Amino acid sequence: MNALIAPSMLSADFCHLADDIEMVNRSQADWFHLDIMDGMFVPNISYGLPVVKAIRGLAEKPLDVHLMINDPGRYVSEFKQAGADILTVHYEAVTHLHRVVWQIKNEDMLAGVALNPHTPVALLDDIIQDLDLVLIMSVNPGFGGQKFIKNALKKVSELRDIIEKRNLNTLIEVDGGVDGNTAVDLVEAGADVLVSGNYIFKATNPEKTIECLKHIGKED
Repeated sequence: MNALIAPSMLSADFCHLADDIEMVNRSQADWFHLDIMDGMFVPNISYGLPVVKAIRGLAEKPLDVHLMINDPGRYVSEFKQAGADILTVHYEAVTHLHRVVWQIKNEDMLAGVALNPHTPVALLDDIIQDLDLVLIMSVNPGFGGQKFIKNALKKVSELRDIIEKRNLNTLIEVDGGVDGNTAVDLVEAGADVLVSGNYIFKATNPEKTIECLKHIGKED
C-alpha cells in the first residue's frame, strides 16, 4: 500500500489553525502529527494539552502525538483524555520503557517509540514485539526545517528487516526533512508513515503536495 501521510501541525499557521486543520481534513492525509516539546528533552517548547484538545475538536482523522518530553509516563492518561489516538515516547527519555508502552496500550492508544538519530534500532530488540509503531528521527528533534540525515535510510532498512523476520505488524514512521525527494528513498527503504511539516504547509498548494506524497508509495 501507499505510505500514510501525517502533516506536522507544528508547521501550521497558528493564527489560522482551524483553516489548516480543515485543509488536512479535506486532503488525502491520514493522520495529524502533533509534536509536544517541553524545553528540557529538546531545546524548544511547542504546545501542550489545551492545543491537542482544540485540534481534536476539529480533526476528522487520528491524532498521532509525539512526546519530546522527559518522563512522558506522567502524562499518558492526560493525552488520552485530550484525544490522542497514537502516543509515541522517546527511547532516550524513558527509564522503564516496557512499563510506559503498556501504559499507553492499556489506555487504548497505539504505542510508539521514537529513536534519535544517534540511537541504533538494535536497542528495540526486546520491546519491538509490543510496539505498534517505531518513529525514526531523520533530524535532531526540537526544530523544524532541518536537513535530512541520510543515515535514517539505513535505520529504516534495518528495522524493516527485523519486522519482516519476526513477522510483526509494527509500522515504521519517519519524521524530519521529508520532501518529495527523500520520501521516495524512505518508502523504498521500507517506511510506512511519512511526517512532513514545512514541505506541506509552506507549499503553494498544500493539498496537492499531500496528494503527491501519498502517491509515492508501495502500491498494492
